[in-house]
Amino acid sequence: MTERTFGAAVLQPLVRQKELSILIATVAVAIYFSGTTHGFNSSDNYLTIVHYLAPWAIVAAGEVMLLICGEIDLSTGFMFTLSPFILMSFYNGGTPLILAVLLALAICAGIGALNGFVTTRFGIASFIVTLGSSFLLEGISLLMSNGAPIAAPSSGWVVQLFGKAHWAEPLWVLGIVVVMQILLSATRFGVSTQATGGNPVGAAEAGIRVNLVKIVNFSIAGTLAGLGGIIDGLRLGSFDPTNGGPNTMFLAVASAVIGGTALLGGRGTVVGALLGSILLGIVFDGFALAGVNANTFDVVLGIAIVIAMLLNVYLGHLRKRVSRT
Repeated sequence: MTERTFGAAVLQPLVRQKELSILIATVAVAIYFSGTTHGFNSSDNYLTIVHYLAPWAIVAAGEVMLLICGEIDLSTGFMFTLSPFILMSFYNGGTPLILAVLLALAICAGIGALNGFVTTRFGIASFIVTLGSSFLLEGISLLMSNGAPIAAPSSGWVVQLFGKAHWAEPLWVLGIVVVMQILLSATRFGVSTQATGGNPVGAAEAGIRVNLVKIVNFSIAGTLAGLGGIIDGLRLGSFDPTNGGPNTMFLAVASAVIGGTALLGGRGTVVGALLGSILLGIVFDGFALAGVNANTFDVVLGIAIVIAMLLNVYLGHLRKRVSRT
């Protein structure tokens, strides 16, 4: 075996693991903060990190599907904000809580599908469509809440299941990531999603209903964003019209991009987005423990996104070279 062949044999299984680079970075950052901050390695702090990253990871699971098929939804952060107030409008009207949750999620799914329909039917960029719906959803949230937080339901098995129980939120995150990764990588719909983003013309010629795939993924993104808002609000015990918004959306997209999802479509994994959100959660928590100014987090986030994109491009070229050897 030649030196070049041996090198290719070693590199090939590594570069094909799309999440490898972000996993290494996440472990390295965790080790750094473990050694430089007090209290990082404790069960309570681990749970704090999960509370940081859970909203981003849940929203990112939907954004990944959209980004892979070549679209984006800027309104998911405001869907995150609005869904609890939709829930409360049903609940205050006498609807059982579990049914109110399901109705709220159904409306979120419908709003997402409407974004997808407008995008595909009229050929308007999803960036523009969802930017407009972001302001609309924000306004509705403020009207429904009168601009003030409201108390969330605080007792019952539904409240415990949807976030109040001690480890409910991390279990929801893991469950959503597993289901969405299986949907993406082991189903015909997932293959259609990747084909739609990678080569939409070829996908359409192969019989894939490209527009329908996009509409369904918009609906999934809206549903997951709404679910994330309900889980986070029930955990906190109140629904706040200032929670979510563009900050949650951008951190979700950042998690997806850092985790290896291509902004131009065709490539990405939900597991990678989870790793991206874990990295951001660790950095955010580590800075807080170290007493670093919170504004520094935005600087690190910007640098991390650029580095992640450059690294993903480099690994893409490396995979092609290794596959030829």
